[in-house]
Amino acid sequence: MLKITKLNKSYGATQVLHDISLEVAQGQVVAIIGPSGSGKSTLLRCVNLLETPQSGQMTIGSQRLDVASMSRADANQLRQQTAMVFQHYNLFKNKTALENITESLIIGKKMPRQQANAIGLALLDKVGLSLKADSYPSRLSGGQQQRVAIARALAVSPRVMLLDEPTSALDPELVNEVLQVIRAIIDHQTTILLVTHEMAFARDIADRIIFMDEGVILEDGTPEQVFGAPQHARTARFLQTVHQPTTPESGPGR
Repeated sequence: MLKITKLNKSYGATQVLHDISLEVAQGQVVAIIGPSGSGKSTLLRCVNLLETPQSGQMTIGSQRLDVASMSRADANQLRQQTAMVFQHYNLFKNKTALENITESLIIGKKMPRQQANAIGLALLDKVGLSLKADSYPSRLSGGQQQRVAIARALAVSPRVMLLDEPTSALDPELVNEVLQVIRAIIDHQTTILLVTHEMAFARDIADRIIFMDEGVILEDGTPEQVFGAPQHARTARFLQTVHQPTTPESGPGR
């Protein structure tokens, strides 16, 4: 579903991503972990072309492009295969929860409002916010805003869903409600890339764990491999220093 080949990204003289190559199968859940500044969020933003890499190739489904020579139309076609959930929600402050979800359907996909509203209400119910359809972001908690943002991302039926540290801006007591929603949306059809500092959650829900440091992928394996027997000393040091909070109760892991 997703293939990245020799992706490079620099800001001026500072190279942030170094020849990143990665393949992810349809429906896989991949958690990307690593220290701050390791390039995790930049990688997600490059996949969504919010950041333009200097070189490399990307394929999502049947859409393939070379980033050095892509046209605006090429970029738009690839971007339409993805949806992103940001650290700070990025909701429209002047629109209700329902309007935030339906905006991309009505404006981007030219969907009739009644049909878009039906989809939006169903998604609000899925994330546990059916009673907040007419609420503006200022009347929602941080956890509720992030749940609306997840519903908005789901609305466009993306092939690849990108979640960039979706709990990092939340108060600790609100983290679990968002983690529960992420757990609930895993359907083994939509490919998910999740950048997170929630180590126990990543270990529980991910099919693969990728550890990044200084703009390169140092480790890529199952949760059991990466957390239980890391191959690189840098990975082991990182895992020894991070706090691993308790995940929401969930029964056996996948």
